[in-house]
Amino acid sequence: MKWQGRRTSSNVEDQRGKSNSQRGIGGFNPMLLAPLLKFLFSKTGLIIAGLVIVFSFITGYNPLNLIGNFFVGTDTQTVNTQPYQGTEEENEQARFSATILASTEDVWKNVMSNYREPTLVLYSGYVSSACGSASSATGPFYCPGDEKLYLDLSFFQDMENKMDAPGDFAQAYVIAHEVGHHIQKLTGTMDKVNSLRGKVSDAEFNTYSVRLELQADFLAGVWANHMQRTTQILEQGDFQEAMNAANAIGDDRLQRQSTGKVVPDAFTHGTSEQRMRWFKKGFDTGDISQGDTFSAESL
Repeated sequence: MKWQGRRTSSNVEDQRGKSNSQRGIGGFNPMLLAPLLKFLFSKTGLIIAGLVIVFSFITGYNPLNLIGNFFVGTDTQTVNTQPYQGTEEENEQARFSATILASTEDVWKNVMSNYREPTLVLYSGYVSSACGSASSATGPFYCPGDEKLYLDLSFFQDMENKMDAPGDFAQAYVIAHEVGHHIQKLTGTMDKVNSLRGKVSDAEFNTYSVRLELQADFLAGVWANHMQRTTQILEQGDFQEAMNAANAIGDDRLQRQSTGKVVPDAFTHGTSEQRMRWFKKGFDTGDISQGDTFSAESL
């Protein structure tokens, strides 16, 4: 892809390297109150109290801090205030991701009259979202609760090293797919599917989930079609990179790799063949109206 030098999106939150804050709170046991008061008003307790007052007078230390720590515990919150220093390769991937996000903004604002730009959150290790906490093992995801895309850039290395799906356009496809979920949020499709959770069987809900994911693949293809027509940034082999990535993350292939068998009732994203076919349909047509996976008799 010829992406260098193009506009980057300002809708990016870089949370890489941020420490998770933890607060250790010591609970006060009310059963200790009676013996504590008894000790404080004993002869020994009064002597110790006097020594504490003298010590605080000499050192300037406030004894109330000690008492406060006893009752509510100590604050062990840690915040990393140093700017994150990623590797050259990682920072390049961050710029690439911001550039691809900008491209999706340009395309979808022209396709949809009411397009609202999502935010891309780059993180490392763990992240908190309106949909809950997640780790890098979760993979890229979209949270409809805050309308943000979450991406640990290490996933791009996993694509290359573990999934045999390298290439910058393969990575662009992943981002465009999550933006596709944002479009489903804007159109109300995602909310309709999520409202069925718990109302239908797990197997039936999985079929709706598959149709939702395949539509996001289609929308990623529509983006690629419009992006290429307006910018001509794709190079030879780029399209095949995206198709290879779609093939690598099909449910059947992932199940076969992890368990050695395929369980269609447990599919949530679609087979490799389905994911490739719907992405290609979006890329070939560029027509958002042809991506109704929920009405399609055959996926």
